[in-house]
Amino acid sequence: MSELSLHTLRPAAGSRKVSQRVGRGGKRGTTAGRGTKGQRARSGGRNKLSVLGMRHVLLQTPQRRGHAQKAAKSFVTVNVGDLERVYAAGETVTLKSLVAKGVFKDTARPLKVLGGGKLAQSLTVKARAFSAGARAAIERAGGTVVKL
Repeated sequence: MSELSLHTLRPAAGSRKVSQRVGRGGKRGTTAGRGTKGQRARSGGRNKLSVLGMRHVLLQTPQRRGHAQKAAKSFVTVNVGDLERVYAAGETVTLKSLVAKGVFKDTARPLKVLGGGKLAQSLTVKARAFSAGARAAIERAGGTVVKL
């Protein structure tokens, strides 16, 4: 009989089944959870799939390269109620006169008149833009609207 020691111990023949190693190529097992054939089953095969699907989306989106976005018009705004407080009846309202009276600090942006507040005296208002309510309030008070 052979000598019994730790380095000579082996399991009994047939008691341990060798597990099948899958995804190892020909004759060595199955597909390793990759399905069968196709680009997704190949090694490195999933890299360009997203690009292929995006082609249709890219063709449908409008081109923005070479086209500048339109800048929004920026105004300094004043309400007709503020004009009532600052100006006397019969005066002319311009952006320069508003700066002179201390309502605004600079004349870099154009003036837009809004309809907030009440206007009881007639004024001549010269501005780049008017809201519908401001135009109605100025004309109702007997004033004139001059669009620059």
